[in-house]
Amino acid sequence: MGLVKTRAVVIKSQRYGEADRIVTFYTEKLGKIRGIAKGARRLKSRLGGGLEPFGFIDLTIFEKSPEILVRISQVDIINSFGKIREDLTVMTAAAHMVNLIKAITPDRDPHSSIFNTLIGGLEALQDEGDPELCSLVFQVHVLGQTGFRPQTDHCSGCNSDIEVAKAQFSPQSGGLVCRSCRERIVDRCFPMSPGSLAFIQQARRLPFPTVTRLRAAGQIRREVEEVIDSYVHHVIGKPLPTISWWAAEPSPPAYTSS
Repeated sequence: MGLVKTRAVVIKSQRYGEADRIVTFYTEKLGKIRGIAKGARRLKSRLGGGLEPFGFIDLTIFEKSPEILVRISQVDIINSFGKIREDLTVMTAAAHMVNLIKAITPDRDPHSSIFNTLIGGLEALQDEGDPELCSLVFQVHVLGQTGFRPQTDHCSGCNSDIEVAKAQFSPQSGGLVCRSCRERIVDRCFPMSPGSLAFIQQARRLPFPTVTRLRAAGQIRREVEEVIDSYVHHVIGKPLPTISWWAAEPSPPAYTSS
């Protein structure tokens, strides 16, 4: 298939062998891919500086077959998002963003809206603000773009209207449930106030960067965080990993490279 050039965000970068790296990208043209960067850990390598997590880059790869790792040929940094690495809270929020993309998107399935939302989320973290809230609204956006939009308009079980004052959110059902449907659900459901429902609906509809102007505190903040964390856990089957993967950086299993 030859050389392919595309914009990309570095999702994960792992040591491989004595001097190489295995890197996971979310790309504009190819979606999520993995590649091998030969010699990237050598001091004089032209690739190493462009393969840091969260980096926004122009990526050139050599692709022989979609079934094996691509060969990373060239990396040009568009935005390293260096400020993200200066604050642990901001870095944790960025880790939630890229790890959600890694967990919820299939390989080689490009989606321009998800790519643009990822760039918008990282850009928003560069600005001084509320990184945890930025990560929260990012998760609401991406859930909707990948077909897991939280249902907050009516009962996700029977499609009936729901009295907002008695609304409960079921991660298992993917949205609000009425009292009758709630009684048939084994897993935990979460009560939601009208303010929490309004916040999720606005976060879902507003585009980046406009959505980062939303504010939530107190009960609304707690309810939305609990609901989205539980729903993401249900969708991907586990809690989102934090930045611990960065520090540990375990060596991946052996792959066949192109």
